[in-house]
Amino acid sequence: MNPAMTVVVLALIWAAITGTFSGLNLLLGGAIGILAVLLLRRSLGPPRRFRQLRNIASLTVLFLYELGASAVRVAIVVLTPDLKSALQPAIIAFPLTVKSDAEITLLANLITLTPGTLSVDVSEDRSLLYVHALAFGTREGLIADIAGGFEAKVREVYS
Repeated sequence: MNPAMTVVVLALIWAAITGTFSGLNLLLGGAIGILAVLLLRRSLGPPRRFRQLRNIASLTVLFLYELGASAVRVAIVVLTPDLKSALQPAIIAFPLTVKSDAEITLLANLITLTPGTLSVDVSEDRSLLYVHALAFGTREGLIADIAGGFEAKVREVYS
């Protein structure tokens, strides 16, 4: 049985034992299941799967953080009385270090789903991703943010 299914089964067992199938109780059972799986990981399966699950969870947490932070930044830009000074749209060419179709697609979707940025196109040779930013600071700053954030996490997930 894979670790995710083990956690689900342990959460359901927890809910059955406690007699409460509420959402919070299932979450508590899931947390206890995750702890049990982590403690027993050597006997349950190869450590590579757990590292990959940890990398996926890390990417998810980063995405949720960036989603919230960028939503606040876009709201501030929109609510600024002098909108023309707050808006500094630009399109930059982001140099890609990820190469597979899946990696490029995931990175482009993460950028597009984050408010204030939009993936526009990928170059023919797949070396550049064109990104539109609503409130543009500096080219180097935006490239560093994407490379150190989403792109690094996508590489970890696919390594």
